[in-house]
Amino acid sequence: MRTLVIGDIHGGLRALHQIMERANVTKNDTLIFLGDYVDGWSQSPQVLDFIIDLKTKQNCVCIRGNHDDLLLEWLDESKDNLLWYKHGGEATVLAYESVKAETKQKHIEFLKSLENFYLDEQLRLFVHAGFTNMNGVDFEYFPGLFYWDRTLWETALALDKTMKTDDIFYPKRFTLYNEIYIGHTPVTRIGETTPIQKANVWNVDTGAAFKGPLTIMDVDTKEFWQSEPLTRLYFDEKGRN
Repeated sequence: MRTLVIGDIHGGLRALHQIMERANVTKNDTLIFLGDYVDGWSQSPQVLDFIIDLKTKQNCVCIRGNHDDLLLEWLDESKDNLLWYKHGGEATVLAYESVKAETKQKHIEFLKSLENFYLDEQLRLFVHAGFTNMNGVDFEYFPGLFYWDRTLWETALALDKTMKTDDIFYPKRFTLYNEIYIGHTPVTRIGETTPIQKANVWNVDTGAAFKGPLTIMDVDTKEFWQSEPLTRLYFDEKGRN
């Protein structure tokens, strides 16, 4: 039995198939999806179909991403968002033109069921973006920060490597959990394409929305497997580039 965490997919079903195969995922594995299943590449509805079906076959934890929340607003409330269109939403809207109403309703129910975060028995926190409350996720005032915050990762990047956890200035957020797994802010922004650890934060978003690969990682061993860069798998599309 393994616990495998999966970074931001952004409509790249071909990449999801690749990492499942390369990691030799079985029904005994627990899969933790960090959110942003949609927006970017052309197969957002198919990604949701795949994960909904997968949940009937094995243990899956599905976290809410900001793009998933934006899609829910559009599907369930017919909210138009021009900024969303420019950041991957347009490809999703076009993809839904051929999706039946019954399937859309299943997707709405799935999107509503997503979790803001997951905390396992080993005090490992899984969240799409981050949190801001220094007392932890149970005390977060604004739930939207779980899938929009970037300060957790920015703080981890800026943290002095020599600072000890018992230092009076050490960020308290990082002392609450043994490990924190996030997506949301692609590591390609710092010139990387593999999962990066800063302090006790692991960033598993390796840029699948743009020119990077999709990643699945074993949280116990830290072994990881990656797809081809999405620009190769969807060579005739622009994605969010």
